[in-house]
Amino acid sequence: MPDDTSPGTPAPMRARYRRILRFASVYIAEMWWYELVLPRIGFGSVTRSTRTARLTHIAQRFRVLATELGGLMIKVGQFLSSRLDVLPPEITNELSGLQDEVPGVPYAEIRALAEAELGVPLDQVYTFFSEDAVAAASLGQAHRARLATMDAGFDEVIVKVQRPRIEQIIDVDLAALRRVAGWLNRVRVVYDHVDLPSLVEEFAATSLEEIDYLHEAASAERFAEDFADDPRVGVPQIAWERTTRRVLTLSDVTAIKISDVDALRAAGIDPSAVARAFAEVMFEQLFDNGFFHADPHPGNIFVLPLVDGDFRLDFIDFGMMGTVPDQLRNGLRRLLVAVASRDGRGLVESIREVGVLLPSADTVELERAVTGLFSRFGGMGFAQLREVDEREFRDFGKEFGDVVRSLPFQLPENFLLVIRAMSLTSGVCSTLDPEFNIWDAVEPFASRLLSAESGKALRDLAKDAGMLARLPKRLDGLVARVEEGRLSVTSPSLDRRIARLERMERRIVWAVLFAGLLIAGAVLLPSVFGIVLMSVSVLPLLPALFGGLGARRR
Repeated sequence: MPDDTSPGTPAPMRARYRRILRFASVYIAEMWWYELVLPRIGFGSVTRSTRTARLTHIAQRFRVLATELGGLMIKVGQFLSSRLDVLPPEITNELSGLQDEVPGVPYAEIRALAEAELGVPLDQVYTFFSEDAVAAASLGQAHRARLATMDAGFDEVIVKVQRPRIEQIIDVDLAALRRVAGWLNRVRVVYDHVDLPSLVEEFAATSLEEIDYLHEAASAERFAEDFADDPRVGVPQIAWERTTRRVLTLSDVTAIKISDVDALRAAGIDPSAVARAFAEVMFEQLFDNGFFHADPHPGNIFVLPLVDGDFRLDFIDFGMMGTVPDQLRNGLRRLLVAVASRDGRGLVESIREVGVLLPSADTVELERAVTGLFSRFGGMGFAQLREVDEREFRDFGKEFGDVVRSLPFQLPENFLLVIRAMSLTSGVCSTLDPEFNIWDAVEPFASRLLSAESGKALRDLAKDAGMLARLPKRLDGLVARVEEGRLSVTSPSLDRRIARLERMERRIVWAVLFAGLLIAGAVLLPSVFGIVLMSVSVLPLLPALFGGLGARRR
């Protein structure tokens, strides 16, 4: 692993490594001073009054650092902006605007790298190769070109070329991130809440896949196979004979950018119809195929006009793809059906099946809270929710936090990219149509899921429904026994756990509330669940990390 003292590491890379560590150390020290030292000496009010400004400043400074360094730092910002379960909104909101756009690499360097990879001069491969990049990103850039032959069945292409020395930059950046994660992981209040080294390794695996263009090409073909019979979806074809690990040549499918509402209307395309189609296609990837585009931001989706106002959605950039294991997909399906039918109990059970709630969680009160949520806000569209008094959202957030504070939550594997995909999908749909109602998109899809289930699956669902139907009586009986004092449970390990929960009560309230936000942000944005919980996400992460300190001192 490279570091700033390795003899073989070039001086610019050592300087880069040190700059990242210097940035981290300064703000870790600031956090320690404000969040640990000042409250202990009686200046907790200073900590509270400056927290929002300090977190915003940190995010702004990181944004400057990422823009100047490029490489993985921009990816880190995008990655962190989706971690609503880990970071407070002052940071995620600032980083969500970080664009994967950096100054382009000079054409001479791109040409030299491409020719070295392909093994021949560019003018023998392409009759035209634009010197101006179509897009310049942190890991590579794209150029328009024309193939010298039609052997691939097409000649108008986009050529993606990695940035020179990007692999070395990624190695240095990951080394710095691992070092910072190691620092933070020694702090108990941090490692109790999140496994930072694992988080870095998850990010590393995704980033290394992104710079392997052979992997991206294979993902594009798999995605194309999933939608081979769907006229709504287009995927670029791969020119394999002009593709290597660092150069990717694919057919040009660029058209109208999906977020360009004016251009869509000028082409006779209804933006709201595009929003519905896009949501449906993303649902199918997650709930049917189990293989989905994890980076569906507006720059990666184009709308191709067809006849009579019809259109096709063309997806590009398959470097960041996600897979949904069968168990997780089944849980997400049940969650979708529960949302469509406003079934609070079914929603809680599906959350348990997804793996966010541990099997031991007692969810009676959570079911009541969710049922009340559906009763009050169910069926509202994005625009309608904007008209609801913000205080009502805040009141619900407090009540929800009180209900779930003792429930054991966890972050399942393979869930991060689901969060990212759903967050970006919600953003695109609300841009296309501010009146977009997620319920309208969910209900037809949920109906198709139910009708497509096999006989065995239907019997399983009926069995589950029967169990759920019997559950209220059992729970009522249990509650009655508790109220009458006829229920006695003796468990030393349980007593110890309860004692520990009491000591950590303040931190648990905030931490579990963030877990609730994770559930909504991952699956239901921009549905009512997502909007409600996002509206109360002003609760910062740091109280979740440090709120239990006072309790432990008592």
